[in-house]
Amino acid sequence: MTELSSADVVVIGSGICGALTARKLAQRGASVLMLEAGPRVSRAQILANFRNSPRRSDWMSSYPFFPWAPHPVYQPEDNGYLVQAGPYPYAAEYIRMVGGTSWHWAAHAWRYVPNDMRIHSLYGVGVDWPFDYDELEPFYQEAEEIMGVAGSAAEHPESPRSKPFPLEPVAEPYAMRRLRERLAGVYSVVGNTAARNSRTFDGRPACCGSNNCQPICPVDAQYHGGLAVDAAEAAGVKLIANAVVYRLEHDDQDRVVAAHYYDPDKKSYRVTGKTFIVAANGIESPKLLLLSTSDKHPNGLANSSGMVGRNLMDHPSTSMTFDVDEDVWLGRGPQSPSSINTLRDGPFRAQRSPYRLDFTNISRVDGTTRRLLQEGVYGEEFEKRLRHSAAREMNVKTVLEVLPNPENRITLSDQKDAMGISKPQAHYAIDAYTRAGAQAAKADFARIAELMGATNIRLTDDEHFANNQHICGTLSMGSDPKTSVCDQYGQAHDHDNLFMVGTGVLPTAGTCNSTLAAVAVALRTVEHILPDRSSVRSSNDAASNA
Repeated sequence: MTELSSADVVVIGSGICGALTARKLAQRGASVLMLEAGPRVSRAQILANFRNSPRRSDWMSSYPFFPWAPHPVYQPEDNGYLVQAGPYPYAAEYIRMVGGTSWHWAAHAWRYVPNDMRIHSLYGVGVDWPFDYDELEPFYQEAEEIMGVAGSAAEHPESPRSKPFPLEPVAEPYAMRRLRERLAGVYSVVGNTAARNSRTFDGRPACCGSNNCQPICPVDAQYHGGLAVDAAEAAGVKLIANAVVYRLEHDDQDRVVAAHYYDPDKKSYRVTGKTFIVAANGIESPKLLLLSTSDKHPNGLANSSGMVGRNLMDHPSTSMTFDVDEDVWLGRGPQSPSSINTLRDGPFRAQRSPYRLDFTNISRVDGTTRRLLQEGVYGEEFEKRLRHSAAREMNVKTVLEVLPNPENRITLSDQKDAMGISKPQAHYAIDAYTRAGAQAAKADFARIAELMGATNIRLTDDEHFANNQHICGTLSMGSDPKTSVCDQYGQAHDHDNLFMVGTGVLPTAGTCNSTLAAVAVALRTVEHILPDRSSVRSSNDAASNA
């Protein structure tokens, strides 16, 4: 085993949350070492992978995994990395490489609505957060200003703000404008808040409307974890890629003293530090804690409550696909630009899930072409049907809340990866609360279809829920050490120098993509680990000079 030099802070994981946490700590003067299991891959290479991929609609095909840092792959077949224990398959997709999974996100940067953080007090379901929306709001703003979030405050009163959005909204595609106009008076269609440049910002250009935000923005108009890593390194963070952390080591006082990692040749290294931050993702982070067993902690670190890996949440979706009665030509502009947000909160949450209704703007050409070829359609009929679908096919989906449930969880499987490390195993079910929300949404689907003059209506069946890859809850924060893994600052109840950041710490999922909330919580965590005392010093200096 090779011993490496220590750092004030060791961050495990280089995704958007880990990288922005590391950056802020380095800006406060800490020495920071960031360990990433996967390699560094350039944006140019990822873009070339996309352009050369035979499966352009498969957003993971541009991100092949490496034997020492595998991630789940489902096409053309399941690689078996995320073991399924059922009863419902949890087909999570994430990327293990420098920058993490936000390389291929839709850049949705929603804030929770305030009541999302008080659903137990208000509606008798789920749990309350250990702090309220007002406490998180300035960190939402800080995250938005780093990432360059575009939006309209007038369109989003559901999430109060202290300052304007950093950027004005990205231009509205024609198809979304027609939805807004035709649903007006019944539904309010608004632009999605997104970490996507509507003008030159942070040295990057405005959105060019290429319509492949997922899997990769070709011009870097969209913020992602790779940019966060670049900013962290510019602030002084040292990054070690291809460092597969397989165990955390603690001392007799239950303080974490070292992280052990393998390189691709399975040579082991030991890194020491004063503070450790687990920032992988909602599956890999609990996996690491569960792997870190000792005589004193046979069930892994931070797990005296038995809650590590539990309360797995995501945002299942049902959808309606239909043909509208006019040409709208999806595929110009961002892939997911508009939604209906008025169904995210209300007294009904005591009985059923709330939801957002999200409209796709993904070009229909690739999907329709594959479908027609599979059906054996060629020649003039192929051209006719492809043109009709490209011009008139639309889709709307639900984004449903899942409540925290300890039985939905990530555990260690009895299967090993190429490095001899246990693969993660998902135990997952979709309960009656979420299913009731999906049933309620059918009335909205029907009304939307009516207003859009829809024909050829296709609904997903009652047993089919698409996964949105918003992995939440497996490291839930809370005030009670018996029912949570960490406190309101992400500090492990069991180890005073071990912290967690990322979507796993979020105790409820709400109805919005989880990344912005996780970044905001992570920035708040830095204030607890290393408060900014510059204002105090300035005040003291002023007093001395008086």
